[in-house]
Amino acid sequence: MSRHFSGYRTVILDTETTGIDPRSGHRLVEIGAVEMVNRRFTGRTYHQYINPQRDIGPEVVAVHGITNEKVANEPVFADVAEAFLDFIRGAELVIHNAPFDVGFIDHEFTLLSQRPGAPALGLVAQHCGVLDTLVMARQKHPGQRNSLDALCKRYDIDNGHRVLHGALLDAEILADVYLAMTGGQTALTLEASTAAQQAPVTAANQGLAIERLSIPAGQLRVIRPTQHEQAAHLAKCDTNGIDWPKTELRDA
Repeated sequence: MSRHFSGYRTVILDTETTGIDPRSGHRLVEIGAVEMVNRRFTGRTYHQYINPQRDIGPEVVAVHGITNEKVANEPVFADVAEAFLDFIRGAELVIHNAPFDVGFIDHEFTLLSQRPGAPALGLVAQHCGVLDTLVMARQKHPGQRNSLDALCKRYDIDNGHRVLHGALLDAEILADVYLAMTGGQTALTLEASTAAQQAPVTAANQGLAIERLSIPAGQLRVIRPTQHEQAAHLAKCDTNGIDWPKTELRDA
């Protein structure tokens, strides 16, 4: 279960690994994380490549592009564990398919704790709350594809620069998806609306003020879309997987 912490500190996190299952000996090779407080980016990030102390197969390199040579001189997890834990401690982690990433992090913490004289770091759930955006997406969009790429397409988020998987890049993209899925601009809109209502009307801002008009029923003119506008609208709906009832659109 996810929890909220003081200041609503959120860390959006992603990892890259040597394989699918840590129980088969696979390890972390990259961690990327982005910090938000009260739904605003703080500019703080965590990014670390890790020497997994095992081979990275070519089929995995094809996914994230991290080769054995690239991480040969990177620190092992034991050398970065404390700094990583300091970054995430007390936050709510936002992760897409959280059991995968948390499973690998817990595995690394457990391996480290088994070393003679090493501190017992515990498990992720002892330090952080966890929110799984894949679970959230499946609840909001049942029966649809809910991969990170599919959500970017659905919420019109640019991920064209994402050729290979990368932990920090994917964390940054997931942060935008998370804000979109949870109504990211609502607070800003409400703040702007409140400020506009309280500010005195001047020549500079009178065009931004909201004016409520009293129009008798039946006198509001309805302007129907052209055929070109209808076609563009339906194409956009198809692109985003929206089943728009075509019978409601009629020519002007």
